[in-house]
Amino acid sequence: MSSSKQGKELRRLALSVLQPGFVGTEAPEWVLRDIGEGLASVVLFSRNIASPEQVARLTGQLRAENPELIIAIDEEAGDVTRIESATGSSRPGNCALGAVDDAELTEAVAADLGRELHAAGISLNYAPSVDVNSNPDNPVIGVRSFGADPKVVSRQAAAWIRGLQSAGVAACAKHFPGHGDVAVDSHHGLPSYDADLDEIAAQALPPFRAAMDAGARAVMSGHLLVPAYDPDLPATLSSRILDDLLRRELDFDGLTVTDAIEMGAVADRYGIDGAAVRAVAAGADAVCVGGESAEEATAQLLAGALADAVTAGELTEARLVQAAERVRAFAAWSAELSRTAAVGRTGGDIGYIAARRAIRLTGAVHDALPLAAPPHVVELVPTTNLAIGKETPWGVASRLPERLPGATSVRLHQDQLRTPAAALQESALAPASGRPLVVVVRDAARHAWMGRALADLVTARPDAIVVEMGLPGAGATAQGAVQIFTHGATAASGRAATEVLAGPAR
Repeated sequence: MSSSKQGKELRRLALSVLQPGFVGTEAPEWVLRDIGEGLASVVLFSRNIASPEQVARLTGQLRAENPELIIAIDEEAGDVTRIESATGSSRPGNCALGAVDDAELTEAVAADLGRELHAAGISLNYAPSVDVNSNPDNPVIGVRSFGADPKVVSRQAAAWIRGLQSAGVAACAKHFPGHGDVAVDSHHGLPSYDADLDEIAAQALPPFRAAMDAGARAVMSGHLLVPAYDPDLPATLSSRILDDLLRRELDFDGLTVTDAIEMGAVADRYGIDGAAVRAVAAGADAVCVGGESAEEATAQLLAGALADAVTAGELTEARLVQAAERVRAFAAWSAELSRTAAVGRTGGDIGYIAARRAIRLTGAVHDALPLAAPPHVVELVPTTNLAIGKETPWGVASRLPERLPGATSVRLHQDQLRTPAAALQESALAPASGRPLVVVVRDAARHAWMGRALADLVTARPDAIVVEMGLPGAGATAQGAVQIFTHGATAASGRAATEVLAGPAR
């Protein structure tokens, strides 16, 4: 083979293992060109979504270049939502589903999501998160997990996967080998999961086994150090984890895709191109990129780096070919899944039904709820991790005035509480004088400033109603208060909490 032909073939192989994102609600010319030259996958984010009809047109435009193109999305249908980022998810997330722990309900919610994604032309969903959230201070998983019990997470993950795939959309279990017991956000730094082999086998791996048994044909690697397996390299770049553990020990023969390769945990250490090469060399079959780096130049950089790595002997051509073949096999399987699924219409109110079943109440509920007068609502707003869209609305304040005319509200961020006593008196306590006070928090136990503000408000107003829309765990700071736990901050969860506060709609 001539050097020019060899170069073209290497570029084709390199393009085939990339899963890039892009900007815009129509396919850019460079994406369409690269599909013609071998690109086998793309991934959509909220920036690509304006309406269901627009997404269907976009996916149709992409598939006109390759009918088996893998079109992925990062849609957890919880706090992390792309398809409903402008409104908040109409379905509850994993934590809420885990709190109910009804496999039939979870399967129905995931099937409803799958029907919506299938109608939009999506073939692969980077979900569910099957991480066991055993560290309540975890800054990046939290309510994205079905819970802290491996058995609950396992059966919920299996049900979610069955539901999604019944609607013709492939699931992807993440973040292998388990991102739940860490204290660092891998968007910014390198977390370490310091358990021993026995603990990992008992805690983190069972949900991945359950996911595979339920039919998951894709697994996403996590950017975290797992010293029990590899003390030097993050899981995404470790053959001991991607090959020895995932392929050999767990006997997984499907598609392995990386978490976004531009995330700080790997890109800060090896560069985005170096991380991509190391990931494929270690056993990853597809490289997700473009959540933050969605430019044509990034895709070309990675394609060039992979091809050059083969030429330089840093990556064997056989490994690149193997990865490309797995991508091709997955593309054919997911296309067949889409064609043969018994897909009905989306509809009903399964999202609200599930969110309502996930509500938990503590305190003197019957004396306080539903509210007898319009309240003042104080929403304490944390900085969320990068997986959660900053544009995605949450809370109950926007809904209550429809049900309780005269309800007022304020949103307070940490920097607005530099003088907490004065700020809380002016913005929260004074406006609530003589009327109900509702305090809405999100992971109050994990944000010290929020926990302090909540404690101060409940001390001043023991009759305050507290709505926790993150992980339950704020009991110590709101002891004695009536509390509503939603297990997530989706639109469905906000609607369910509103119904509890205002009473059933007539």
